[in-house]
Amino acid sequence: MSQVWKEYQEQHRERFLKEMMDLLRIPSISAKSEHKEDMIQCAEAVKASLLASGCDKAAVMNTGGHPVVYGEKIIDPAKPTVLVYGHYDVQPVEPLELWHMPPFEPTIKDEKVFARGSADDKGQFYMHVKALETMVKTNTMTTNIKFIIEGEEEVGSPNLGKFVAAHKELLKADVILISDSSLLSMENPSLDTGVRGLSYIEVEVTAAARDLHSGTYGGAVANPIVVLSKMIASCHDENNHITIPGFYDDVNVVSEEERALINQAPFDEQEYKDEIGIKELWGEKGFSTYERTGIRPTLELNGIWGGYTGEGAKTVLPAKATAKISARLVPNQTSEKITELLLAHFRKIAPSCVTVNAFEHHGGEPYGTPIDSKGYQAASKALETTFGKTPIPVKGGGSIPICHTLESELGTKIIFMGFGLDNDGLHSPNEKYNIENYYKGIETIPYFHQFFAE
Repeated sequence: MSQVWKEYQEQHRERFLKEMMDLLRIPSISAKSEHKEDMIQCAEAVKASLLASGCDKAAVMNTGGHPVVYGEKIIDPAKPTVLVYGHYDVQPVEPLELWHMPPFEPTIKDEKVFARGSADDKGQFYMHVKALETMVKTNTMTTNIKFIIEGEEEVGSPNLGKFVAAHKELLKADVILISDSSLLSMENPSLDTGVRGLSYIEVEVTAAARDLHSGTYGGAVANPIVVLSKMIASCHDENNHITIPGFYDDVNVVSEEERALINQAPFDEQEYKDEIGIKELWGEKGFSTYERTGIRPTLELNGIWGGYTGEGAKTVLPAKATAKISARLVPNQTSEKITELLLAHFRKIAPSCVTVNAFEHHGGEPYGTPIDSKGYQAASKALETTFGKTPIPVKGGGSIPICHTLESELGTKIIFMGFGLDNDGLHSPNEKYNIENYYKGIETIPYFHQFFAE
């Protein structure tokens, strides 16, 4: 089958790229209410692409929030069924001034497509749409395929859990396949064996009833920016260990054998630093970079503001300061417990001179998949076929909040089969997706279905 797949993909190579870029032009930002109509437009475009690529049926389905797109191609109920999950929503684009090109006008440069959503996740889920087309048009399908492409992943999938629970029979499958992760490199392919969970909160510190003159009141009234900064700084010690009581209580302790396996992955420290423009590595003492981003929990400040931030000077003592804070979680930690712990901690450590309002945005659970599962072995064999070497199992540092819910509701294991790269600039200005990686995904995915069916 490999030859007919290759011939078909080569014949339609330019169209495959154009279609993906058309999808990238739709500003489907789920976090912003002004993009509600764009979300609907994008969902309809995904539905149309599923039908055009061979799905027998596809539908835009309501969730109470942004819609889900469902599609299916059932060739034989007796054959195994693969459920493909992805998301058509994207992150906001700010700060816009740091983009080298308009974020929703896909630009090809150095064999890369620059656009918001290119790697996260439009370009990656669209590989599965074109892989389906390849198999349908060459009459080589070996599994049934279902799609669930959601529009709220970037805001924590608040409505998808209820949707999945209400449509268990529709979504029933033998394995769930997700391409929303990355490879170590094209020279060293890898497969994620899990993703971290997430707890996301916001902390607001208020002192006075209004902004004050910093000369008249400075030194006599607490500055909420200073207070909040001190509170945040106290959350790590000199070894970058998180100091919040109870934070590590449920952390799964990884064996020395597994740590050794993690650190077998190639790592060029200087290249890593040069790529993201840092002088030195930073993190929890006693752990390697791969361990810090895969098997250890973290606490990060995602944004902080208060007072005057406009052009020029304004001598003001601000009334309020706010921070957005997230924790990445590892197996055995739960987002509910960590969120409550974080909220209680920030309320407790605030001095009496300020008032604290702390609340949750969203969360998600960590997830892991065993490397001896049928799905993982099929994915590993597929990558070995197209890359020429066995992929390295790695722990993913990001979060896909819905994974735990998908498995618990559907009773189905998840396989992470991403083709992005860590330097794709996810959630950052100038997000990109290498064209080579896009085509490699389309080439590889049909092999997964073949090997899973076998």
